[in-house]
Amino acid sequence: MIKVAMTGVYVDDVAAAHAFYTDVLGFETRAHMDLGGGTLFVTVGAREGAQPDLQLLLEPGRGPVAEPYRRALYEAGIPCIVFSVDDLAAEYERLTGRGVRFTHEPQEQGPVLAAVFDDTCGNLVQLVQPKG
Repeated sequence: MIKVAMTGVYVDDVAAAHAFYTDVLGFETRAHMDLGGGTLFVTVGAREGAQPDLQLLLEPGRGPVAEPYRRALYEAGIPCIVFSVDDLAAEYERLTGRGVRFTHEPQEQGPVLAAVFDDTCGNLVQLVQPKG
């Protein structure tokens, strides 16, 4: 069986993204290594044993591939990643209380409730909660 082990998101600044994804969103640090030359290898994941084998790599978003890709997604209003939550209303309140700027407030979108926020690192991120 093949499973997703790691996926990445390009960010403006790996250290700032690490702080946002852990301190604001509530992920835990899974790996944090200095590769030299100012390059960090940082992964985060869900806390409390949820999805222990799945990591999110915070990748440097500079370069001829990453920059146009990120800019195009952001300008089109397309989230670069989707996270699931058990209670979207509660997460929306918690995150707005921590200063997170939502570009789309919670709303129904087919089989889910969804909201989109700016991760302060150059990306839009979507939160979804299954309806029902």
